[in-house]
Amino acid sequence: MSIKNNLQHIKASLPPHVTLVAVSKTKPISDLMEAYNAGQRIFGENKIQEMTDKWEEMPKDIEWHMIGHVQTNKVKYMAPYVSLIHGVDSLKLLKEINKQAKKHNRVINCLLQMHIAEEETKFGLNQNELNELLALEEFKSLKNIKVTGLMGMATFTEDENRIKKEFTYLKSIFDELSIQPQTLNFKPETLSMGMSGDYQLAIACGSNMVRIGSSIFGARNYAE
Repeated sequence: MSIKNNLQHIKASLPPHVTLVAVSKTKPISDLMEAYNAGQRIFGENKIQEMTDKWEEMPKDIEWHMIGHVQTNKVKYMAPYVSLIHGVDSLKLLKEINKQAKKHNRVINCLLQMHIAEEETKFGLNQNELNELLALEEFKSLKNIKVTGLMGMATFTEDENRIKKEFTYLKSIFDELSIQPQTLNFKPETLSMGMSGDYQLAIACGSNMVRIGSSIFGARNYAE
């Protein structure tokens, strides 16, 4: 199967309201261009330097999503162009994104990452931390970021019931947010959950953005 065929197959399986982020980390530009030529315009990377190198070389109508954990000292490199940052999990990081966005006269969209998995190692906020963050005057004063939704990763397990429970929990938090008053920098519309192995279950649980890599580009070569 070619990248183009994989992409078309996945797109055909997605409901119209679900956005596909093609996870292109570690993949060469030639692979990304094959997906681009097949109509894909949203790519997800997890290393800021690699994403920036690709941005510089590739067509400028691409939306670049930062899907990995973000170090505050690297924000400045992607601030001129990044479309959406998925893994925001602290006020400190939001403030840095705001500061760098302001330098480029931009508003950068962000998703707040929620910790829904059993594993301790995964980053993210719990529900109390989320509510506390959104209530802060300091958060409300950030004019160059906009929180457009939530992101979460389920436990890495074969247990579908566990994954479903975690996705459903995240959807319930998202639904609660959606009925809160919106502000200039807080407009929750996107629920990013689901990857190659569990995206269909995620969509059934209410996801409207999925991050798919290996099912499009093939297995990743971590030895590179």
